[in-house]
Amino acid sequence: MVSSKGLNLSPPPKQYGVTKPISMSGPMDADIQRSRELEKFLSDQGLYESKEEAAKREEVLGRIGQIVKDWVKQLTRLRGYTDQMIEDANAVIFTFGSYRLGVHGPGADIDTLCVGPSYINREEDFFFVLHNILSEMEEVTELQPVPDAHVPVMKFKFDGISIDLLYASISLLVVPDDLDISDVSVLYDVDEPTVRSLNGCRVADQILKLVPNVEHFRTTLRCLKLWAKRRGVYSNVTGFLGGVNWALLVARVCQLYPNAIPSMLVSRFFRVYTQWRWPNPVMLCPIEEDELGFSVWDPRKNPRDRTHHMPIITPAYPCMNSSYNVSTSTLRVMMEQFEYGNKVCEEIELSKAQWGTLFEPYFFFESYKNYLQVDIVAADIDDLRSWKGWVESRLRQLTLMIERDTFGKLQCHPYPHEYVDISKPCAHCAFFMGLQRKQGEIIQEGQQFDIRGTVDEFRHSINMYMFWKPGMEIYVSHVRRKQIPSYVFPDGYRRPRHPRVQSQQQSDKPCCEDGGACRIGSGERCLKRKKDPDAVDVKNDMPEKRRSISPQRRDSISPEIISHKFGGTSPCLAFAEGSETCEVDTKRFCPDDVEGGCTSNSSVITFLSSEVGSCKDIGNESVAGSSKGNNGSAYGSVEGSNNLRSSQSDSGDAGSVCRLENVCGDGNGVCQDGLREELEVKPNAAVGMLLKSVGGVEAEAVQKPVLRLSLTSTA
Repeated sequence: MVSSKGLNLSPPPKQYGVTKPISMSGPMDADIQRSRELEKFLSDQGLYESKEEAAKREEVLGRIGQIVKDWVKQLTRLRGYTDQMIEDANAVIFTFGSYRLGVHGPGADIDTLCVGPSYINREEDFFFVLHNILSEMEEVTELQPVPDAHVPVMKFKFDGISIDLLYASISLLVVPDDLDISDVSVLYDVDEPTVRSLNGCRVADQILKLVPNVEHFRTTLRCLKLWAKRRGVYSNVTGFLGGVNWALLVARVCQLYPNAIPSMLVSRFFRVYTQWRWPNPVMLCPIEEDELGFSVWDPRKNPRDRTHHMPIITPAYPCMNSSYNVSTSTLRVMMEQFEYGNKVCEEIELSKAQWGTLFEPYFFFESYKNYLQVDIVAADIDDLRSWKGWVESRLRQLTLMIERDTFGKLQCHPYPHEYVDISKPCAHCAFFMGLQRKQGEIIQEGQQFDIRGTVDEFRHSINMYMFWKPGMEIYVSHVRRKQIPSYVFPDGYRRPRHPRVQSQQQSDKPCCEDGGACRIGSGERCLKRKKDPDAVDVKNDMPEKRRSISPQRRDSISPEIISHKFGGTSPCLAFAEGSETCEVDTKRFCPDDVEGGCTSNSSVITFLSSEVGSCKDIGNESVAGSSKGNNGSAYGSVEGSNNLRSSQSDSGDAGSVCRLENVCGDGNGVCQDGLREELEVKPNAAVGMLLKSVGGVEAEAVQKPVLRLSLTSTA
């Protein structure tokens, strides 16, 4: 600390980030105590690896480093280079991600990058020659190449340690052991996949340079990563945020509160991001242009950048949006979870809750009335691994397609967790998506969302898998909450409603129109009171109606198959008001290429009818900043871009949140178009759904190959 006598002589403190900090305040005694309790909690959760495992990781990295050196020398010899070139031939291993940032835990994979010379390419030398070398090694298991990924990667386990290996060929004939990967010259004369591969390491190094206190950053990031996994919002591939995204968000909060310790930073994290006015970008440093000419994130120049909903910009050239996968639906889910975290942290600061409350798991299967179940099957475990990776990487597209084809009125919540039914005779896993009408949407009686074309388009994209083998199939089915298969629950059976969820229903429900009662919390659903004559009492669903939706099989605990085979014609999925019809085609399906009979899967999606009326919003106003008032100049300057909605700020620094300058507040709404409806506060609407017979759709609607809004009468 600088003494008061030397204030006039000392230089001003270093500024981290593109704006001044919100608060320079340090910790109080209570903050220090809460930080100790937080670190103890994280340790008790097993987030820190042992010295033995750390040593084993170092050993594995050393062995991989020797393997790639030998691989490069072998190819150099085969291509007829001189003896001196063969002797000098080299490849270097770098790490990035959680391992490089120092926040990895036991069992975590190691993100690694192999940098090789210009004459060793990725397509043949890496994914063919090196792949074959690794496949013949006893230490290597679960080898899975993913050459067509946005960042091409080879996944495997080496002596039990999970490795994600990338390759970058740079414009040097000899790669020195002391290569400075942060130097922009490594990007000279390389393609974009190589730039993306190199930038993982470059971004990790920059993050560590741009935070005021590395240890406080690491503890806070460990905490937020655990929280995100518990709350179901940790997955870049399904449209949420991955490791680098969370690291950048935490680093920005560290910049805004440079003297805060972990307990304070966790609390400020939720305070900041519940107020953040998306799609204003989160940036750790100004975006730099360079003579190399790579495209950088700039919505003033790149129309595609204006469509990003939650821009989190990488700090290394060329600066990119690391969270381009986020959709309006997944942004909504994350904002709800930020609000949940903020509320719990406020209780912790008032000594009304403990840290364990913050990390309570998200009860996904209690949050919606209706779900899409995506079952993935293959002939064996090895085929399932590659097939599942392909399907999972495309699940985000199904969410985007549904948003697009229903004009954002039907929201999906993809849950980033896979479930396995061990009773199945074939290799199997399943993913689930929660479904609901957009909150506040007024849907007229008989209004429907026909998404048959959406499902067909999704199926077609999945079927493009170049490594498809017989037995690889995918089925999509609609299941209601009470029909969720029991294998998704930790103990193998449905447990009673969680007391916290029940208490939230009682304590957090203000009055609604027509006697409706709403609750907030993880699900943010509206529930009608029993006295409402139009409400549907889930507990009193008639058994006959449930059986017609999904008759239970004797040999399976999964829902009955309501389907045709993959690639067949899908009936339509429709949301409608005023219908209680519940007739479906219950034709069974068994994959011909997989032994053991039927799987609980379906590529057919039938009608879904809305059961519940709407009621007023119950407090989402602070979940997402309103787009109103975000009317700065048209993208102004990209520098100084971090902007928060005006709200409460740290003690002793009132109004400081408002000072952060606006970059993306386009007065014409260019940057906000894709998000305005999502962020406006509208009446909340719950949705319940029933399966409705295919015959209820007019022939014209059935024949539409592409999903469009259907207003067919269901009376």
